[in-house]
Amino acid sequence: MATSSKPAAAVDPEVALAHKFPEVSFDYDERDVALYALGVGVCGDDAIDDKELHFVYHRDGQPHIKVLPTFVSLFPNKNSNGLGIVDVPGLNFDASLLLHGQQYIEIYRPIPSYASVVNKVKVAGLHDKGKATILEIETTTSLKESGEILCMNRSTIYLRGAGGFSDSSQPYTYATYPANQVHRISIPNSAPSAVYDDQTKQSQALLYRLSGDYNPLHSDPDIAQVAGFTRPILHGLCTLGFAARAVIKSFCNGEPAAVKSIFGRFLLHVYPGETLSTEMWLDGQKVHYQTKVKERNRAVLSGYVLLQHIPSSLAETEGGRSVHAHDEAGCGANGGETGVRDAHGQRGG
Repeated sequence: MATSSKPAAAVDPEVALAHKFPEVSFDYDERDVALYALGVGVCGDDAIDDKELHFVYHRDGQPHIKVLPTFVSLFPNKNSNGLGIVDVPGLNFDASLLLHGQQYIEIYRPIPSYASVVNKVKVAGLHDKGKATILEIETTTSLKESGEILCMNRSTIYLRGAGGFSDSSQPYTYATYPANQVHRISIPNSAPSAVYDDQTKQSQALLYRLSGDYNPLHSDPDIAQVAGFTRPILHGLCTLGFAARAVIKSFCNGEPAAVKSIFGRFLLHVYPGETLSTEMWLDGQKVHYQTKVKERNRAVLSGYVLLQHIPSSLAETEGGRSVHAHDEAGCGANGGETGVRDAHGQRGG
């Protein structure tokens, strides 16, 4: 995406959709996997946590550490400029008005702890909303040697001030996936099935950025103040990692391969050091969740995690009791936010 100092600039959808993104190959190893896990709070409160130590250590002779499914949310960064901004010809906008609104992840096989992979990127959606343009970037990642598809990320980006490029009576909309794949969040009115509290560290964003998102909004206090915050804020994808961990610990007995897909909608910023309280509702194979900052009682993230399957014992009892975050509830499965501000970086609270 080309940036501009102007608050609004032209969008040429034909140029944007005709662009062919270069394939990007890269390697990752167990150090990258473990560093990411620590960045999203693994073993943050208990260094010998039975449900999390396997994400950072070869416990009990396991040949490889296990990989959190949200680790793959890092993969699209390999196609960016280090700030999370992918260059798309035909889109010119003010980077300070960019919001990372949503992230959707599909996992097609257990994520290996080290691999050589290839990213294929395309524009999956482009929508004129008048005062803004919504851009959806889809990144499909495959194992380099076999060509087997590993995962897919779809990032929804709001380009504020860059809309109005089409006829207002017939606004321009383009998407490569069916309407039934539009993600709708439904937070039940009932008491949550589980609640998990996790306090982030003051250094959380500084640790998470080492996994590849170097946007200074999350590290430089001067830039954070210019953007309207009292101090640097946490990466939205870091918050998503905390929420997914809460689901895996609460319903999957710490088994990451239980997860099929993850969706998150970023609502508000998080300051490192705040407590993330994730409320979860079990609905068939889907866990709806809402993450709040406990100190401000403000929702910062909502979405769902789709699991491979739920044990019948859990499904039968779920309606009649509240499952606490530390209950044993094994899943039994076989083994942005970029620019100067983003959706979880909106003012407020």
